[in-house]
Amino acid sequence: MIKKHGCEAHNCIAHNLIIHNRIRKKENMTLSQENNPFACVVKKIDPEAMLLDSHALKGGVSAQVTVLEAVLASGERKKMIVRRHGANDLRRNPHIAADEFRLLRALHAAGLAVPEPYYLDQSDEIFASPYVVIEYVEGETIFAPAQAPALVPQMATHLASIHALDPARLDLAFLPNMQQTWNERFQTRPATLDDTLSEGRIRDALAAVWPPHQRNPPALLHGDFWPGNLLWRDGQLAAIVDWEDAALGDPLCDLANSRLEILWAFGREAMEEFTRCYQALRTIDYSDLPVWDLCAALRPAGQLSTWIADPDKERKLQASHHWFITRALSQL
Repeated sequence: MIKKHGCEAHNCIAHNLIIHNRIRKKENMTLSQENNPFACVVKKIDPEAMLLDSHALKGGVSAQVTVLEAVLASGERKKMIVRRHGANDLRRNPHIAADEFRLLRALHAAGLAVPEPYYLDQSDEIFASPYVVIEYVEGETIFAPAQAPALVPQMATHLASIHALDPARLDLAFLPNMQQTWNERFQTRPATLDDTLSEGRIRDALAAVWPPHQRNPPALLHGDFWPGNLLWRDGQLAAIVDWEDAALGDPLCDLANSRLEILWAFGREAMEEFTRCYQALRTIDYSDLPVWDLCAALRPAGQLSTWIADPDKERKLQASHHWFITRALSQL
């Protein structure tokens, strides 16, 4: 038996402690991975992958959005997004996760600026409802009116590109019909109307002209094309996100909703420039735009106060909304 000197014995003990701590750390990490549902999501995509971090993205209303960072079997560090749809969307469409995944796959293949879809899980093994895993796109949302001149033409170009796609060629018949959706909304008049947004006045005007003439071929509609669903990087539109409201219908429906949202975010001049840019790109019939403007103006009725926490900002939006509907009514 070889007798170690004191220093050698100390080094040996220290070395053993390091090995022991590494083993314990690895065991603890493995245990935490097994108990972490997002670690299980990562392993569904790559069985050898390891979750490094996860955190929720703030600001989402209709879905729970979580950013994951993982190291794959190849050694690549990769970020991805897990989207879990909310109860309202699931009631409206129990297949919404599968529909969004299928739509994103078609649009990404067509070259549109959308996140690449990675994985669809409908097993309910990890979460109580289906979810999709999509590409994490580096970018930021922009609401600064001073930047509108650089952003608005790009927004119009991308919306026109969406509407120029052929839904039949992309096999998008599974999407809902937007006009039918509005038909169902008009069937029941709320017991209490939102007077702050002139809901009664809007509904009465629409009842007199509904349904609008179907002058334009049905197009793919994003359903909620507004600055909050656009990611920018280095001055360029990097991705159009949140496609759960996608439908087929008159492109004027999308255009009208974007007009109101741009009015609220950037002001009247930006809204007018957006409309001019879009019209220069799309040769369609714009006769029913005032009708769809009123539909867009009806969407926030009864909800605006839940969207905006600042009373002063809410009053400004109400004033812009009043101008928007007054103009639409004069053009009917």
